[in-house]
This record gives sequence, C-alpha cells and structure tokens, in this order.
Amino acid sequence: MSQRIEYIQLAAGDDVPHVRDRLSFIRGKRVLIIWPEQGTALTRKLDLVLIQREARRRAIQLALVTHDPLVTAHAHELNISVFETIGASEKARWKRGRTKVFVQRHHKPEDSPTPQELLPVASRVRVPRARTSALRFVLERTLVLLLLLGVLATCSYVVLPSATITLTLATQTLTTDTLLIADPNASDIDIEAAVIPMTRLRATVQSSGTVATSGITRTADTIAIGIVTFTNQTANAVTIPASTTVSTSAGTPILFKTITEVTLPAGIGERVDVGVEAMQSSAGSVGNVGAGLINTVVGPLENVVSVRNLNPTTGGESRTFASVTEQDRDSLLARLRGQLQASAYSEMQTQLSESQLIIIETIRIVEEREDWKAFSHNVGDISDTLSLTMRAVVEANVIDDRFARQIVFAQLSAQKPARYLLDPDSYQYTRGAVQDITPEGRVLFSAQGSVVARAQADLSLLQESLSGKSLSEATALLRQTVPLAADPRYQTFPDGMNVLPLLPIRITLTVTYP
Repeated sequence: MSQRIEYIQLAAGDDVPHVRDRLSFIRGKRVLIIWPEQGTALTRKLDLVLIQREARRRAIQLALVTHDPLVTAHAHELNISVFETIGASEKARWKRGRTKVFVQRHHKPEDSPTPQELLPVASRVRVPRARTSALRFVLERTLVLLLLLGVLATCSYVVLPSATITLTLATQTLTTDTLLIADPNASDIDIEAAVIPMTRLRATVQSSGTVATSGITRTADTIAIGIVTFTNQTANAVTIPASTTVSTSAGTPILFKTITEVTLPAGIGERVDVGVEAMQSSAGSVGNVGAGLINTVVGPLENVVSVRNLNPTTGGESRTFASVTEQDRDSLLARLRGQLQASAYSEMQTQLSESQLIIIETIRIVEEREDWKAFSHNVGDISDTLSLTMRAVVEANVIDDRFARQIVFAQLSAQKPARYLLDPDSYQYTRGAVQDITPEGRVLFSAQGSVVARAQADLSLLQESLSGKSLSEATALLRQTVPLAADPRYQTFPDGMNVLPLLPIRITLTVTYP
C-alpha cells in the first residue's frame, strides 16, 4: 500500500514562511507542492533549499507539480521529483532530495571567470603562487614517499612481529606420613611438635536387647496309656490282677502294666479289655507303640491268656526345655555394651562442630552399675529368650581435624622446592589409625597427606629477557631460569621467524602443566 500524500496548493506570490507554516502540521508523510496555473512562486533556488530542509527536519519527502522551467531546473539540481500532473505523482517513484545550495568546484560552468579576472573587482581573491618546476615537484614527492616508506618499514619491523611461547612448567607431588599427638592437656596447636588439643565427651545412654537361650533342661517324661484285650486260653475263668505286666516282643521290649484288676470269663476264646500304662522304664515317647505290637504276657499268666492292643498307645512324651546359661548372659551383655557405645557415638555427633570428629578407638564405657542392669531371667531359668535393659556412661576423645590438616600441610610446605608453589586444591589428607594411647591419656595417631607443587615463572621479567633473542637462545635461557617439564613451543608471526620480537609487549607467554 502506497504512503498517503498530503497536498499543498500554492498561490501566486506565496513565500517560504507560508509554506513552512503549512509543513509544521505534517510529519513523516509525502507532501506534493502544487504551483499555480497563473503566475508563479518560489522561483529562487534558495527558496526550495529552505523548504527542503524544513521537510527533512520533519521526515517529509517532497515532490513538485509545476510547469515553471526555472523552478523545474532548481528542483533537478536539488534532486527533487517534478511531475506534470497530480496523477503522475501518484504513480511514479519520488526522489530523495538534497539540501545543498552550492555545487562542487568541478561542476562550475565552463565560462565562469578565473581568479585573475576577478582581481580588479574582488579584493578577497588571492593571486596564485608561482608554480614550482615539475622535476622538483616529483623529487620532493618521491623523497617524502621514501621517507614515509622507511618509517613504515621500521615500524613494521618493530611493531608487527609477534610470538606466543607455551611453557610447560614442571610439577612435583609431595607426600608425608607423620605421627600426631592429641593431648587433653594442650590448649593450642603446636605445629613443630605435631601436637593438637583434645577434649573428652560423655554421654549417658540406655539400650535393651534379646537373645535366644542356649541351655537345655530335661523334665519328667509323661507315660503313654492305652487299652489291651486279653483272650482266655483255658476253659476256666481267669482273674487278671492289677499291675499285670505285658510287653512288645520286637527289639527292646517296651513294658506296660494293667491299671485295674479284671476277670476273664471261662471258656477258650473269651475276651476282656483293660487299660494299661507304660512302666517307668518305658516312660516318654518310647511308650507310644503301634496297634498289635503289645503281644506278650509276662508272669504266671503267660500260658493261660494271650494279649493284643487293637489301637496304638498314646500320650508318652520326652520333655526338654530351653534354659538360660551364664554364657547367654555374657553374650547379651557384650552385645548391649556395643549398642551403648554406638548410641553414645550418635548422640555425641550432634554436639560436634563441622570440623570436629570422634576418635572411634577411644569410645569406651566408663561407668556401668549392677543396679543399671535388668535381666529378664536368672541362670537356669527355663526360657526360650533372655532380655536385658542396661544403662551406662560412655566417654570418647574428640579432636578438631582442622589442626591435624594444618600440621600435615605445614610439613608438606617445608618440602616445597624453590620457585615452586603448592596447589591448595590438590591437597589430600587422610587420618590414619590410632597407634597408641598413653597412660596420661594422650592419643597417638598417624596422618598422611599429599599435594602437588607447581613451578612458577615471572612472565613480565621473561618477556624483557627474551625480546630480540633467537629461538635457540630463548630456549637455552628458559632452561636455565625456569623449571620446565618439556621444551618451550613457539608460534611466531610472520611464520618462520627465527627471532623473537623486539618489543616485549609483543611476546605472549602461556603457562601449562603436564
């Protein structure tokens, strides 16, 4: 969609202020100024320049509709579009005008007067100086050009060359294994003597536990009972008294006795049932026999009657029970002591700062009373389990691990070679085991540490020393002054230069480590 066009119709004799006033109400649009059909206006080039400047200040693009040849000529010089009709302006492309009044010197008309011709009437016109000879002019210019080229070449030789030197500096890994002393009587760290202060913590804790008992207690066996059937082997009645003995016949005989006295009716084949119980020698589960196994009569009635149990005997039981032993009590007591120490350790941890730690080897029970122990059973009691609830006072030694780290790091620092710096980020510390606990309560424990030492170099001083030297000389100098892990690498500009730049600032030193 084309931009909307605003129209300004001029009347004969309209001046610049009139047109600028009308432009003051317009911004950022196209404006078409239409000259009158009769008469004319704004015939000076300066008039169009002033109007064009006002239009540019308001971001307005101008075009003219006029048949005045003078106005048309001025508009062409200012690059302002001129159209024959309004319709032509709506279809054609508009130019972007200029605001200059004067033309360039090389655009002056050919018949314009020279300065010499204007001297009689123009007092401000200067007389041109006399021209020098062409040869002198060329020589002067050539000399200046050579001088400039020499200065440029010298500057290029000094300023343009650059070099980047990559230095691979040496590293060393330092290690130490030392014996530290944690002293409860020390008030501060002693780096030279490797002594750090130590404190003691106490905690009163309670715990309970249960173990399965290991003892076995045997009690009286129960006696099996049953019913046997006696059969008469004679024609006479037979009295079978109580406690008549009958038994099994296979293997070791299992003996039973009748419980009551019974009379067997006369006649062969007559039967009578009577209850029996296992004798004491056959007490327990051995008295539980199957049907038909009791088949022998012991005593005077052996050939008079026969016997048989039609059903199994039951109720015999060999009775053994678990019981408490002294070993069970000792085992449970030892287990609870461990639990009490673990509970005390957890409770003490809540009282420590971030850098403090408990020396586990020093955790011990310092107070344990008999009235603080409550066993559920005594030795010999019949029970499957034994329980104990116990209370004790536990003590442990505490050190601040920062002090141990400082001592180990100080010992590593003492090993640092000259022209090296320790890398704190590479420091590794490990606390070892307790070696001894003296009667005075001091704890001796080992500690190990390692750190990487990196060689250092004064780069600004090296830049000064290396400037202007050949690459071989620079390598020899660096080997003498800097601990290197490998020969330096050079990258020069321009490529192939065998000499380092004269300006130290043009030498870049980069440090790496293996």
